Amino acid sequence: MEVGLQKDWLEGNSQAIEGVCGPMRRERGGQVGRYHQLSLEEDDDGDEDGLSIEPSALNGSPLFPLMETKLYKRRWVMLLLFAAFSMSNAFMWLQYGIISNIFARFYAVDAIAVDWLSMIYFLTYVPLILPVTWFLDSRGLRDVVVAGSAFNCIGAWIKTGTAQPDMFAVTFLGQFVCSVATVHLLGIPSRLASLWFGQQEVSTACSIGVLGNQVGIALGFLLPPVLVPNVDDIDELAYHIKNMFYITAGFSTVIFVLVVIVFQDKPELPPSQAEAQARSLSPDQYSYMASIKRLVCNKSFMLLVVTYGLNVGSFYSVSTMLNRMITEQYPGEEVNAGRIGLTIVITGMVGSLICGLWLDKTKTYKETTFAVYLLTFIGMLVYSFTLNVGHLWVVFVTAGVLGIFMTGYLPLGFEFAVELTYPESEGTSSGLLNCSAQVFGIIFTICQGKIMDKWGALAANIFLCIFLLIGTILTGRVHITTTGCVQLL
Repeated sequence: MEVGLQKDWLEGNSQAIEGVCGPMRRERGGQVGRYHQLSLEEDDDGDEDGLSIEPSALNGSPLFPLMETKLYKRRWVMLLLFAAFSMSNAFMWLQYGIISNIFARFYAVDAIAVDWLSMIYFLTYVPLILPVTWFLDSRGLRDVVVAGSAFNCIGAWIKTGTAQPDMFAVTFLGQFVCSVATVHLLGIPSRLASLWFGQQEVSTACSIGVLGNQVGIALGFLLPPVLVPNVDDIDELAYHIKNMFYITAGFSTVIFVLVVIVFQDKPELPPSQAEAQARSLSPDQYSYMASIKRLVCNKSFMLLVVTYGLNVGSFYSVSTMLNRMITEQYPGEEVNAGRIGLTIVITGMVGSLICGLWLDKTKTYKETTFAVYLLTFIGMLVYSFTLNVGHLWVVFVTAGVLGIFMTGYLPLGFEFAVELTYPESEGTSSGLLNCSAQVFGIIFTICQGKIMDKWGALAANIFLCIFLLIGTILTGRVHITTTGCVQLL
């Protein structure tokens, strides 16, 4: 939420809170920890308007007075425009890594230098996430998305002039500017869903927001091997690289212009009672640093921060190292390496949507997160031991199964975090989750590269399996309490 609840407000309403938190489970239907089951009805004009209270809300006294809410059709425009921005940025993350052997030869650099063109996304995130999260809380959704799309566009155009063998430093600069844009978008899906979508849509909307990023990753796996074939002539190679850079720059420019013209901060009327109550609190009731402190002191949330980092960091490492993994086992198969990555992401998109729909209907955050995490570990084991069987079709199948759960986990972490940390800002909790993922992504990618160079791909993947097993065990220890609102004191 945009604002947190003050300690003095909670103390003044302690009896009401105890009466509600005690017997009832914290429910996230639109927002986490709201203690009423509210549903929105649809008017004849197509805008969803009006408020009805389901029977479960009538079993106790309301903690807050009911306020006017409304769902606007343009919420889908906001979501799809953000997804397109996220897609563009994610594509540029992988456009080097999936053909790392080609870029290493073109720029005459080591493989690890090309890997850093991907890992710079992780490294930039860590020092910038807190300032950008403060910017999000103080200036709002629109300003953050506009700034992010501007960085994305500028970085893409810088790279258009780097299709020459002596321009590695400049292409690194362009990739760095694009990585700054990533800080402005990774924590947005849960915030955008809360500001624009109703009770029964937030998990699905969050999944679609994450889906845009996954589509970009899918295109990052698929298109670079097609746009930049592995040819021997350096001049011809430079021509193909320049074309790819101009395509991405043009698309990024279109997205930036649309964001500036179309994207809005929030609707006139809130979409849910949860958002309505958040708007009713004045800005001076919120302290950003106090919110950070409360999150750090929330043991269950910090446990989730670690487990999310282990899972998503593993996904980042698998994505970054995929070209080296596949071409080591199957030389000359750069295009199929991209297709395998595409398979991982497409099945993951299906998994994300299914998980989002499931959460909207069941609210079983812990159970679903644990199940998906366990299946991710099993999928990684199977993928690791079938990578070198000599049949690419087997790798396609096992990679697809892995993708369903590993990539499908991404929106689950966001939603579970909001459930654990209500009434704190979604942007802050998502930012800390992503920060953990970037740190583990750097560690795992570097370690996997070193292990693969010395002991091979199987040992490198077993390294990730060990940490995914640890993450599975720790996920089982995360608890949602019925008095989380009081624990913030």
